Amino acid sequence: MEIFKQNKIFDFVYFSKYGLIGSALIVIVSLYLFFGVGFNLGIDFAGGSTAQIQYEQKNAPISNIRKLLAVDERFKNAQVSKFGADNEIVIKIPFRDDLKSNEIDTQLYKLLESSGNFTIRKLDVVGPKVGDELRKSAIISLLLATIAMMTYVSFRYEWRFALASIIALVHDVIITAASVIVFKIDLNLEVIAALLTLLGYSINDTIIIFDRIREKMLEGKKMKVEDIINEAISSTLTRTTLTSLTMFFVVLTLYLFGGQIIIGFSLPLLVGVIFGTYSSMFIAPKLAIILKFSVEKYYAKEVEKAKKQEEKKRMRQLYESGRV
Repeated sequence: MEIFKQNKIFDFVYFSKYGLIGSALIVIVSLYLFFGVGFNLGIDFAGGSTAQIQYEQKNAPISNIRKLLAVDERFKNAQVSKFGADNEIVIKIPFRDDLKSNEIDTQLYKLLESSGNFTIRKLDVVGPKVGDELRKSAIISLLLATIAMMTYVSFRYEWRFALASIIALVHDVIITAASVIVFKIDLNLEVIAALLTLLGYSINDTIIIFDRIREKMLEGKKMKVEDIINEAISSTLTRTTLTSLTMFFVVLTLYLFGGQIIIGFSLPLLVGVIFGTYSSMFIAPKLAIILKFSVEKYYAKEVEKAKKQEEKKRMRQLYESGRV
C-alpha cells in the first residue's frame, strides 16, 4: 500500500528549521513545567491509599463526599474524582502515620454513610518506603533504557547521527513527560511504562529513516546531504505514516475505552507517538546536518572499511586453502 508516490521528493530539510525552533520553544516550556510547576506524584511514588467506590444511585455525590471526608482530619487532603461511570469515584488519600491501612475501609464506610449506599470495589495501599523505592526504580529504568539506546546507536551509526538520534529521543521524552503536568495526570508507574514504551518506539522510527539515509549515501552518488535526507525520508514516508497511524489508533482506543485506570499510560503515549514520529523526520536528520556531517568523508570511510573486510575474507580463504 502506497500513500505517497515513491518518486515524489519532499523538502523535509527546509521545514526542519521551523521544526527546530518550535521544538526549542516547547522544550523550554516543558522545563519550566518541570521546575516551576512540578509533577503531582501519584500514590505509587508518594505513598498513601487509593479507594475505588461504586454507588448504587445513578450519580455519586462528589461535593458531598468531599465535605464528609473533611470532617476527619486524616482525610482532609484526600482527592475525590469521578472514575469512569457517573456512579463511580476514586479517593486518593495521602499517607499519614495516624491512619492505619487496615482501618481505611472501615473509616470510609463510617464517614460516607450518609452519602448513600456504596461498596468499596478496590483499595490499594502503598507505604512511603515502598513508594520511595518505586520512584528510584523508575528513574533507574529510564536511565538504563536511555543508556542502552545510546550505546546501540553509537555502534550502529557515525557519531553525528548517533548524537542526533539521542538528542531527538531526549526531546521526545521531555515533551511527553511535560504533557503529564499539562493534563494533570498523577506521576505513577503507568506514566513510566508509557515513557519506556516511547523510548523503544521513537528510536525504532529514527533508525528506519537513518538506515535509508545510510543506504543512499553508500550508493556513491554525488549528492548533498540535504538531498540525500529528503530522498531517504520521502522514500520511507508511507511506511512511517502507516506505522505511526497504527500505533496512534491503538493507543487512542486505549484512551477512549480503557477508562481512567490506564489514562496515565494511554494519554502520554498518544503525545509521544506524535512527537516521536515528528522528531524522526524533522529533528534528528536536521541535527546531523548542524553537527557538520560530511557525506564524502563517510563514504570514503565505509569504502575503506569494506576493502579491509574484503582483504580479511581473501586472506582467510587463502589460509583455508593452504596457500598461506
